This record gives sequence, structure tokens and C-alpha cells, in this order.
Amino acid sequence: MVAFGKKLKDRQIQEWQGYYINYKLMKKKVKQYANQSQAVTLDRRYVLKDFSRMLDNQIETIVLFLLEQQGVLASRISELNEKKDSLQEQPDISKINELREAYRAVGRDLLKLLYFVEINAIGLRKILKKFDKRFGYKFTDYYVKTRANHPYSQLQQVFKHVGLGAVVGAISRNLADLQDRQGSYLSIYDQPALPLQDTVVDSMQAAVDRLSHSTNFLNFLAQHALIMQEELPSPVEEEVDDQKYHFMSLLLNLANTFLYMVNTYIIVPTADDYSMSLGAAATVCGIVIGAMAVAQIFSSVYFSAWSNRSYFRPLVFSSIILFIGNTMYALAYDLKSIPVLLIGRLCCGFGSARAVNRRYISDCVPLRLRMQASAGFVSASALGMACGPALAGLLQTNFKIYKLTFNQDTLPGWLMAFAWLIYLVWLWISFKEPAREAEVNNVPQESNADALEKGVVEPLLLKSPENQQDEDEEDGDESEEASKESHQPVNSIAAAYRLLTPSVKVQLLIYFMLKYAMEILLSESSVVTTYYFGWSTSTVAVFLACLGLTVLPVNLVVGSYISNMFEDRQILLASEIMVCLGILMSFQVVFQYSVPQYVCSGLLLFVSAEVLEGVNLSLLSRVMSSRLSRGTYNGGLLSTEAGTIARVIADATITLAGYLGESMLLNVTLLPSLFICIVSILATFWTYNSLY
Repeated sequence: MVAFGKKLKDRQIQEWQGYYINYKLMKKKVKQYANQSQAVTLDRRYVLKDFSRMLDNQIETIVLFLLEQQGVLASRISELNEKKDSLQEQPDISKINELREAYRAVGRDLLKLLYFVEINAIGLRKILKKFDKRFGYKFTDYYVKTRANHPYSQLQQVFKHVGLGAVVGAISRNLADLQDRQGSYLSIYDQPALPLQDTVVDSMQAAVDRLSHSTNFLNFLAQHALIMQEELPSPVEEEVDDQKYHFMSLLLNLANTFLYMVNTYIIVPTADDYSMSLGAAATVCGIVIGAMAVAQIFSSVYFSAWSNRSYFRPLVFSSIILFIGNTMYALAYDLKSIPVLLIGRLCCGFGSARAVNRRYISDCVPLRLRMQASAGFVSASALGMACGPALAGLLQTNFKIYKLTFNQDTLPGWLMAFAWLIYLVWLWISFKEPAREAEVNNVPQESNADALEKGVVEPLLLKSPENQQDEDEEDGDESEEASKESHQPVNSIAAAYRLLTPSVKVQLLIYFMLKYAMEILLSESSVVTTYYFGWSTSTVAVFLACLGLTVLPVNLVVGSYISNMFEDRQILLASEIMVCLGILMSFQVVFQYSVPQYVCSGLLLFVSAEVLEGVNLSLLSRVMSSRLSRGTYNGGLLSTEAGTIARVIADATITLAGYLGESMLLNVTLLPSLFICIVSILATFWTYNSLY
């Protein structure tokens, strides 16, 4: 990523050059304060007052120009409205088309103005952050709180941009009136659920969403995909190449995500029974379930690298290896072989193409659809997690065909093998490999990945840590060589790890903790419930399916309501505490272990972990270095590896704890969960106290 000062200069509209934030001047002012403070003791109040006055003047220049341009656009719209009124009396198809193009031209000019506001808002946030870093003041808090809601403050124009919203509404409404409605006399207000199909309107709405960062369910859910972007987007007039987008290919990509999650969890209710039928202990189910995660640690890396060159071939390979793995899993019963069972699950893990699924959305889905596609990726994962155990509960039968046994243990393997075979045929017929471009041409598209996930104004108010890499890049404005180096994606896990700030490492620890706790709950559920309550496979399947079905409703509540009422860091800490409480409630101590205790504690743990995962990934998508937005070793890969390693360790813990006996399994496996949870809570406290 090129240093911000250089990018700001390169992407300015020339005729508006004198109205942008003077980032270079203010950065020199900050350095001047720093040098003077070393020589003499500066009065803190003088520094705050002087720098505040300078910022106020900069913002006033921006806002007055913004209002002037809004007036120009409003005048143009008024003139076009008069022409539209005259055309309603004497319709002329050619003139109507000309009028629509004129409205679109106003919309494109409005996009330039929105981008102007966006760049200046980012520059303002960066200079505030630089000031805080140099002097240790919480100047950002002071400045934003005193200006954001003051009646005479110009800053609220940047925040609220009511006038811009009105111009967007006027253009959208008039384009909708001119749209061919096939004889309908209804207005846009009579059918608010029907969106206007116009790329200019979509682009305007996307730009407004970035500025206002209006939190909603779809936006919140999309952030779970952790498809990252560079902080400063490319100019809005550079549209995403729609020729790379193919709806059926995207659908196949999401289908792969869904089937893989079904494949992961369909064996959970029966893994202990399958292990015992092959002469092993019930707790060997931990190794059977975890074998898939072990292989996924490695498959995530080579699939991520493979996606640099192709999407079709890795998806084909994934389908073939998953077909083979599930077939081996099913055949292990008649072969009476634990090794075949484990090799089958390892093959399934080697077929994990989630890195490809995520990368395809980032690279090949147009910006206006990327948020919906990212939300679809998360939804497909959640539905697969719920459908897997539910299907296992339905496969309660026992019969033979020749020498092959079909029962509750083998049917999950046979069913998934058949599903992957059908998927492979569908993939071969329908998938369209997008045209590959040179890396230099891909950068603008990748840098825009999930632009709707990341607000521009919101980081000014959000009390979340920012990554050190951005600061290093800002300080390197004068160094062309440093800028070129910072533009390159990282080339190893170690290099990616070095880019992580302490706050990001804490958030990855939180992600590790919640995945560990959830895996312990899910993987040992069959063994624990059979030992304490005598539950059947169907009952366990229903319980796990119900847990999985809570994912989307919980995210709906958090994304639509809770995240609008509380700061992310507050939700993060509260969720960690609730996870800890759920773990404590799960222990079997003195009283007889009961179904209500297990169900209530499990539900509390799972739901709290889901809330925690959503907020944690939402924060990660904003504070992780933008150099991790592309390349093989990207931010999505790091989070996937952290979660996968957590699952592997959790499943290994279950198997090792089994040597102590099933009576000790529950408490022994919960102890590490409790320890890691407490460590993550303390780390969260330490991080935010040290930064804020």
C-alpha cells in the first residue's frame, strides 16, 4: 500500500485541488510540535488549541466547498426536473433516454463529490491518530466529542451529510420515474421493496453507506467473511469489471461452502458410535472429527496459493478429494479399519476450499454485490453447520447391498460422497473461469474488497486499535522505496505475523478461544450426553441442529440492534464474560448432572461465542494491516488457521482426556477452555487499558 499522503495527492481531482485536506501541512505541524516539545516544555492547552483551530479551518474549507458543489448539483437536477415535467405532457422516447443519461451524469458527478468527502474523512482520522501517537494525548476523543454534535461545528457536515443524501434521493427517484415500468402507474413510494436496477444508483448508495457506516444485519454478517480491503478505496468512477462476474459460478462457490460445512458436522452425532463399532474407545471420536481440521491447516495454505492462478481447478480438485475421502470413511466400517476411517477424514480436510471460496468473492464479485456475497458465504456456512447434524439424525436405518453396509455410521459418508459427485458434474458444466489479469490490474479491485464492510467516518468514533503498519506507511511519505515495499503482499506466515499489532494478536487469541470452546462443546456432545443422559443419536442430532440454527437469528439481533447501541469493544468484553459463564455452568461438580443444566449452559456458551465471533471478526476486518488484504497469506487465511488449530487442539484434548475415563471427560476438557477464556479476558482488559 502506497503511503497515504502520496495516494491523497495522486487521487485528487485537479480542479478541486485547493479544497482537499492539507494532510502534508498538518503532518509537518505535528512534527513541529514534537520537535519543540523536546527542546522546551510546551503548554498542553496551547498545543490543543492551536491544532484544533488548524483542523477547524481545514474542515470549514472542505465543508463550504461541499455545500457549493451540492448547490450546483441541485440546480442541475432542478433544470432536469423541468424537462421531465414537459416530457410527461408530450412523451418522446429518445428525449426520455437523453434525460435518463443526464440524470446519470449528475449521479456520476455526485460520486466524485462523495469520494471527495471520503478521502478527506480518512485524512482527518489519520492525522488525529498521528497526533495521539506522537503526544500520548487522547486528542481524537476530545476533538470529536466537542465538535460532532455542536450546533456550529462543521464536522457534523462530514458525519451526517444530510444534503448529499437528499441529492442521492432526488437522482434515484427521478431515474425510477423514468424507468420503463411496463404500463404500471405505481410510483417508487408505492413499491418500496422493489429496488431500482441502475448501476449509478447502486454506486451512490454504496458510497453513502461507506460514509455513514449504517450498521445493519447484512453488513454485520458480511464482515464474518473477513474479506479485507485497503483503507483508501480506488476512485469511485473506476467500476469493477463486470465481465469477471458470473452468477452461476458464485452460486457454485457458495454451494461448495455449504456442502463442506455439512461434511464437517454430519458425522458429529455418530462419530463415537462409529469408533466403538471398530473396536476403539468412544472418545476416539475426537481424533476422527479433528482429523479433518488437521488436514485443513495445510490445505488452507495451498488452496490460497492456488487461487492466485485459478478458481476452477482447485474447486474440481476439492470435489474429487472430498468424494474419495467420504467413500473411504464409509468403507471403513466393512473393512473394520480405524486407519481407513482416519485417512478418509484427512482426505476430506485436504479438500477444504474455503480459501478459494473467500478469494473468489474478493476478486470476482462486483463491489455493489460484494457485501451480499460475503453475507451469503457466512450464511451458507451457518446453514451447513445446522444441516449436518440434522441429516445425521434422519439417517437412522440399517441395510446391506452386496457386501456394503448402510447404517447411521456409514450413511453420512455415502450421502456426502454422492453429493460431491453431483456437485462435481454441476461444477464442470456450469462454472466459468474468470479472466486472469496482471497483478497490477488486480490491485484496485482487491483493494476494494468488501468496501461496504468498512466505514470511513466510523473509525473516528470507534475506540478500537489501529494497526502500526498504517503509521509506518504514513511516516514513509517521503520514501519512494518504502512505499513500493509496503505495496507488496506478504510472502510468508512469519512476515504476516510480524505485521500484527498486540491488539490484533489479542483478537486472534479471542478467535482461537471461542473456536476451542465451541469445538469442545460440539465434538464431545455425543459422548457426554450418552454417558449422563442416555441420549440417542437422533436426540443429539436435534440438539446440535438447534444450536446451529441460532447462528443467523443471533447475528440478526446483534447486527441490527445491539451493535447500534454499544461499542464493539463493549460487546466484545461482555461476550467473553458470557462465554466464561457458560463454561463455568457446564462443569459437573456436586449435584447430579441434569439435562437442563447441560442444555442451558451449552446454549449460553454457543450463542455467546457466536456473538463474540461476529464482533471480533468485525473489528479484525478494520484493524488488520491492509497488506493482508491480498496475496496467499492474507488476513482471512490467518483467522482460518487460528480457528482450525484451535479445533485440532480441542479434538486432541477430547481423545487424551478419554484415557481418564468418560466420567472425567467433561470436567477435564472444560478446564483448558476456562483457562484460555480467562487469559483472553485479561488480555482484552490489558490491551484496551494500555491503548485507551
